[in-house]
Amino acid sequence: MSKLWNIAVVGATGAVGTQMIECLEERNFPVGKIRFLASGRSAGQALEFNGKPVLVEELTHDSFDGIDIALFSAGGARSEEFCPAAAKAGAVCIDNSSAWRMDKDVPLVVPEVNPEAIAGYTKKGIIANPNCSTIQMVVALKPLHDFANIKRIVVSTYQAVSGTGTKAIEELRVQTGELLNGRPIKTEVYQHRIAFNCLPQIDSFCDNGYTKEEMKMVNETNKIMGAGIKTTATCVRVPVFYGHSESINIETERKISVAQARELLQDAPGVELADNPANGEYPMAINAAGEDLVMVGRIREDDSVKNGLNLWVVADNIRKGAATNAVQIAEILIEKYLK
Repeated sequence: MSKLWNIAVVGATGAVGTQMIECLEERNFPVGKIRFLASGRSAGQALEFNGKPVLVEELTHDSFDGIDIALFSAGGARSEEFCPAAAKAGAVCIDNSSAWRMDKDVPLVVPEVNPEAIAGYTKKGIIANPNCSTIQMVVALKPLHDFANIKRIVVSTYQAVSGTGTKAIEELRVQTGELLNGRPIKTEVYQHRIAFNCLPQIDSFCDNGYTKEEMKMVNETNKIMGAGIKTTATCVRVPVFYGHSESINIETERKISVAQARELLQDAPGVELADNPANGEYPMAINAAGEDLVMVGRIREDDSVKNGLNLWVVADNIRKGAATNAVQIAEILIEKYLK
């Protein structure tokens, strides 16, 4: 009988937390005991795991006794406070917030791209999950980078409201209904109306004019794929419930033809090629929702530079962009590192 592992899901009642629970079930992760942790407001609520009710407990510094792996999706402030407590208790933390991503002693991991980085978890007992938009981009670009060495990335994202959380999902649903029925709307989660609109701002603005979300893509890509890649990003919130889309332009040291790119991506780990535009076949958010693969299409050469390529990349931001990526890291942990 294979070993069973004790798991804690921190932020268990949130959009990503509930998806983490679902992913553990779907992937038959060898769970012994499971503990669901959240704020005091959610304590006592019952969630199901493998058909059995599990009560949500209030997150405290003493919540991690006997836990082997703690999956965190409770926001940066809670991760900063409670990841060290979990690590001190002997748990390995896999954190979905931005709190630890750029810490030099914390590996930032996408299993299809840099699984070897997981070994660095021993320094602090923490592994960071990248930003959802970064994850899908680097999964798609890894095989192209290995073949032709990417020099520059220009990416524009079209990000679903689920990236903001359950309240944003509800805001889009309610606003859409109100507008279709000719009634006034309220804006609470976003500064401006999101229904039938696009917001060219995700997170707050930095002094350089970029948003924090855009700078996450720049900095995290460098940490995961190498500091030699120059990246610029524009991140936009769109009225879609699930699934982030990205328009990506790359410039490489050696030429990649469309045929070569398709061949490289066809069998790449975690990638699904959907690139037959003449027949209306290309990735869309509605195709990616509920799936774990990163979908790539609309591949075409950029004639404005010597070695340029354009791609359209779509993935479920809650699954591969967050929960599934964390569970995949946990799978590698128990296979190669934990005893």
